[in-house]
Amino acid sequence: MARGCLRAVKGLMFAFNLLFWLGGCGILGVGIWLAATQGDFATLSSSFPSLSAANLLMVTGALVMAIGFVGCVGAIQEHKCLLLSFFLLLLLVFLLEATATILFFTYTEQIDRYAQQDLKQGLHLYGSAGNVGLTNAWSIIQTDFRCCGVSNYTDWFAVYNASRVPDSCCLEFSDGCGLHAPGTWWKAPCYETVKVWLQENLLAVGVFGLCTALVQILGLTFAMTMYCQVLQADRHCV
Repeated sequence: MARGCLRAVKGLMFAFNLLFWLGGCGILGVGIWLAATQGDFATLSSSFPSLSAANLLMVTGALVMAIGFVGCVGAIQEHKCLLLSFFLLLLLVFLLEATATILFFTYTEQIDRYAQQDLKQGLHLYGSAGNVGLTNAWSIIQTDFRCCGVSNYTDWFAVYNASRVPDSCCLEFSDGCGLHAPGTWWKAPCYETVKVWLQENLLAVGVFGLCTALVQILGLTFAMTMYCQVLQADRHCV
């Protein structure tokens, strides 16, 4: 009876971790593709230049693949040490995510101030050599969200030492349009515009976060259940 339960849990554990590992492969693949085709896409921070969308996806994908691999091998070999390692690794990731979420909502105002200050410093890297990712990211954000600058279009004046903005700030794009009068530029602040967009899509973000948490809890349950079943089977064998 114990062996039958163990085989059932083993199959579920292996299937879960195989999907987990394949998901990591997909995330890693998207990150590599972004890095190869778009450079350091979505690098907006001057304090953390390596914090790009491509790098985040590659690190996340590699981490998910590693955890999934440990879980798969542990399930196949019924290895107690690997099963326990998988459980502890997944539990650590879950606790870090929970802590980060709590800290984010606790220190929202401080994070807002720091983020705006850091983004304004990053504007000075716009168009400079080695910062293609930051330049492309700002161009896409300002064009798609119809905004200009972090707080307003005057943020760009300190960058250019003149009353001009990037062409992506223009109501009607054309080469050199950023040299025209302010009446031809977007007036909305990019930080608040993107923040409002995220708040409007908070339900989707919340559902994604909840699904992620449920998947992790399911993985923790499978790992601990199989670990206990292996221990129980070993005692019966003895």
